[in-house]
Amino acid sequence: MTKNLILWLIIAVVLFSVFEGFNRSPANEGLTYSEFVLAVKSDRVKKVTFDGYTKIDGVYQDNTPFKSVRPFVEDPKLMDDLLNHGVEVVGKEQQTPSLWHQLLVASFPILIIIAVFLFFMRQMQGGAGGRGGPMSFGKSKARLLGEDQIKTTFSDVAGVDEAKEEVQELVEFLRDPSKFQRLGGMIPRGVLMVGPPGTGKTLLAKAIAGEAKVPFFSISGSDFVEMFVGVGASRVRDMFDQAKKQSPCIIFIDEIDAVGRHRGGGHGGGHDEREQTLNQLLVEMDGFEGNDGVIIIAATNRADVLDKALLRPGRFDRQVYVGLPDIRGREQILKVHMRKVPLDERVEASVIARGTPGFSGADLANLVNEAALMAARGNKRLVTMDNFEQARDKIMMGAERKSMVMSEKEKEMTAYHEAGHAIVGCVMPEHDPVHKVTIIPRGRALGVTHYLPEDDKHSQSKRYLLGRIASVYGGRIAEEMIAGPDGVSTGASSDIEYGTRMARAMVTRWGLSDKLGPLLYAEDESGYPGVSSPNYSPETSRIIDQEVRRIIDECYALAEKTLADYRDVLESMKDALMEYETIDADQVSDLMARRKVRPPREWEDDDNDTGKAESIDKEAENKPAPDSGANPIGGPANEH
Repeated sequence: MTKNLILWLIIAVVLFSVFEGFNRSPANEGLTYSEFVLAVKSDRVKKVTFDGYTKIDGVYQDNTPFKSVRPFVEDPKLMDDLLNHGVEVVGKEQQTPSLWHQLLVASFPILIIIAVFLFFMRQMQGGAGGRGGPMSFGKSKARLLGEDQIKTTFSDVAGVDEAKEEVQELVEFLRDPSKFQRLGGMIPRGVLMVGPPGTGKTLLAKAIAGEAKVPFFSISGSDFVEMFVGVGASRVRDMFDQAKKQSPCIIFIDEIDAVGRHRGGGHGGGHDEREQTLNQLLVEMDGFEGNDGVIIIAATNRADVLDKALLRPGRFDRQVYVGLPDIRGREQILKVHMRKVPLDERVEASVIARGTPGFSGADLANLVNEAALMAARGNKRLVTMDNFEQARDKIMMGAERKSMVMSEKEKEMTAYHEAGHAIVGCVMPEHDPVHKVTIIPRGRALGVTHYLPEDDKHSQSKRYLLGRIASVYGGRIAEEMIAGPDGVSTGASSDIEYGTRMARAMVTRWGLSDKLGPLLYAEDESGYPGVSSPNYSPETSRIIDQEVRRIIDECYALAEKTLADYRDVLESMKDALMEYETIDADQVSDLMARRKVRPPREWEDDDNDTGKAESIDKEAENKPAPDSGANPIGGPANEH
């Protein structure tokens, strides 16, 4: 935009100058020609100077200057009159325009037309960068970052040590290719980064370019595909042409599944734009022409849908899995993000890391940011552990609904419901410890019971799963014990959904049914019904339903017996929740041991508490897979 403005200013100045020269006319000041002739004849003129044109400069006898203009009429007697009356006549050499001036005047209209034509051509091509205009369809939309523009290094990437080791040799190759070529080795042409969203795939790719100090092209898979056939293929060619000029360099394609899906799906035939783009990408990566020094890094969380030709050796030779960080990785990630935040001396990244199983790098960055915002909202100079606790609760369940008014009866029933969850969870074997119980409304839930896994869980036993299902129904059973069968509320709807889905997964996916054995009965690997036709008979379907019902009934009965044995604890925990609204792990331990409940404590005064708690009132569809170590169980709006 600035360059176009400067161009138009230059054109305006030139136009003004030329037309000013064209429109400049001789000054018509002083004597008329008749008055000048009379003055000569009356001997009042001393000297006259002619400039070769029509202008006359004269001087009277008293040395007073005057001016006049000679008409475009021949006057041969004028010179005789001047000489006869003793007037000194001086002539100036006539000045002719220079050749350059004549050429400029003659070619000026043509230059104006050419300048306007070039301007509109640049506009059609999208300006100086050649992007965005109607003539730029075939141009690559990849954004180039120079080696001096990338400040990200491996020190900014944490929690993915294995992935960093995998790509470390890419950096060494870009720095010193001869080290590998000397022994006949070839660096992988393409590296595919696979992993859940927010785990740092893009950040890791930038760190590779930052460490190697090479140019970095960044583009999304969707940027290749347009409504016109052939545009995507043209953009792929243009992108690789630019990359070869910058070699050695890195091309990073984010969300490559947008263009790299399986071919032959029957959509659009052989002229499908996406397939044409993929074909061109395959040729550029490993075709007749070499791409020495150009390394392609792609990222996706759907590697299963990519075309097999894209994943073969010679193209994406190596797949690097960038998974969710473990407890050490989360601690490292938190330390990276905490560098920019003024922390209280009692904040421990290891404590927060232990309490955040299943959090990705993006989740942890958001956690630190939310904690800083809460500290600023409270006019604090430092971010405390209490801020991190509040931030975690807000991320998991939403902000506190302080404006919501609950009746005393509804509040009491919510306290019974959450106490039922907590008591059954404390008694069940291998169950995650209870971290916090609250009846303060948050997000879609009227109350929440948090569980805190002692370690990251990568697999779960049948005993653990049965205990989880039992604790899920603890809230509904507590309501039924207090209000009777007709007094049970709708607050357990998401608890029922979660328990049913877990029981069905035990039967159909995990082989934990003695009657059906270790066979896969799920409709598809994702476990979502209706995606494909069942691969079992109606009789087997009936047995599956019976087994699911049996598991639910057994867990329900176990939870009922547990709450009946701890009926006094149920009442005591309800009273504590009505008094304090929130009770922590120590207070829950006091209640389970039938001791007097200690008063609540401030988080800042406790350096031994832990970070993330698990919610049993978060919706089931938002929970991680059961083998991820997180244990939220749902609760719809305005329900327990």
